[in-house]
Amino acid sequence: MIEEEYIRLIFGLKLKQMRTEKNLSLFGLAKMTGLSKSYLNEIEKGKKYPKRDKILLLAEALESNYDHLVSLKLDKNLAPIGEILQSNILKEIPLELFGIKESDLIDIIAEAPVKVNAFISTLFEIAKHYNLTRESFFLAALRSYQEANNNYFDEIESQVEKFAKAYSIDLNKRLAVSELEEILIEEYGYTINNEELSQHKELINLRSVFVPTSKTLLVSSETDESQRMFIYAKEIAYNFLNITDRLYTFSWIKFERFDQVLNNFLASYFAGALLIPRKPLVKKLKTFFEKKTFDAVEFQSLIAEYTDSPETFYQRLTNILPKDFNLKNLFFLRFSYKPDRSDIKLTKELHITNLLEPHANESYEHYCRRWISLKTIKEIPNVNDEHLFDSQISSYTHSGVEYFTMSSATKDPFRKGYYRSIGFGIMITPNSSSKIAFLNDEKIKRREVGVTCESCRILDCAERVVPPKTVEKKVRFAQTDEVVQGIFEKYK
Repeated sequence: MIEEEYIRLIFGLKLKQMRTEKNLSLFGLAKMTGLSKSYLNEIEKGKKYPKRDKILLLAEALESNYDHLVSLKLDKNLAPIGEILQSNILKEIPLELFGIKESDLIDIIAEAPVKVNAFISTLFEIAKHYNLTRESFFLAALRSYQEANNNYFDEIESQVEKFAKAYSIDLNKRLAVSELEEILIEEYGYTINNEELSQHKELINLRSVFVPTSKTLLVSSETDESQRMFIYAKEIAYNFLNITDRLYTFSWIKFERFDQVLNNFLASYFAGALLIPRKPLVKKLKTFFEKKTFDAVEFQSLIAEYTDSPETFYQRLTNILPKDFNLKNLFFLRFSYKPDRSDIKLTKELHITNLLEPHANESYEHYCRRWISLKTIKEIPNVNDEHLFDSQISSYTHSGVEYFTMSSATKDPFRKGYYRSIGFGIMITPNSSSKIAFLNDEKIKRREVGVTCESCRILDCAERVVPPKTVEKKVRFAQTDEVVQGIFEKYK
């Protein structure tokens, strides 16, 4: 926070504290000093800083002195606010994204600085305990932003159609790599280098690097056609949307500000909408959803019509289904797995309605092996298929909620020796069953599932990898509480 802004905020907070301690309203202070109520309000919110003569008037009215009012030294009640402001945390949090003004948040803090500071300190402790980083905080904020908008952004969709019209692109046909490459070179002055990245072993996991000074796009020779298409489409998005505060590597390795995270998402959204246009997909999905039985082969063929990347297709479904089918109870999960390691990591998630399950955890618990996405990712290394698909209806034992879940497992396109699977779920409700006929098909296989082994109550589970210690702990506590309550009854 720049010094001038910090000084204004501290002065305003001190003024408000001294006024409230004397039980003075803004109107009362205005009457005593001859200053307007609106002007005093602006001072207390940190928007204005009074001149010397007005500070003297305020000091006299509040029975203080000039030096005390202008000092940046805070008493013990306001000290926590000073620490928060100096830490720059309010600038790190993308408040405007959620319609929150920084001044409003400062007002809340000022009302009870000690308690609010204790609350914020508690959040920091929780973050440290669960190994939450600045990056994970920003990504969580982005997910909340997506969920708040049902992961559909009409302005970006409109920009894609505008771009297609400007460059004579037929959105009813699958795009070719050459089309996008030509636009980057001829329209935006790019130079594309396919050899440089392969000469650096440290960059083996990167698929592209953009050098802004020379407009050189370094693309890994290991990229397949679908990856190259997405890379080109994102670069077009940055240019067509006039985004300058951006990330320069794919996949990203670091970011400096939340805006870079947001802009990376917007460019990715544009790329997905360009490669899988909304209107043709909606038409095909309506026809597919009218079928009374789920045809896995036909669904995979639908994916292949648009892209060789199942992940890109499932991501696009998270945009289309909430908007065009009013199906908002969705989840998207991406898992990563290396056969010579026992752990399966959840590397990306999205819940359109922010439902509690299935969800990621940061406490190293073991995800339910009955999830279809974990089944496919364990099987893909042992089969010759490049794309292993499966589906089921997953019934969560502790909540009774049911999802129709699909999963596509493939080799990880970015890391050798790794595999990834996408889990996509649609909650089964009267609404979704009315929109998707095959959800009523009794022939679809069903499985009881949990969230993690540690919290699962399915005791006869053959896939369990660790005991249900969380459940066992709750049972012990319940038994202890029951005995204690009995003692209370006996001796009351």
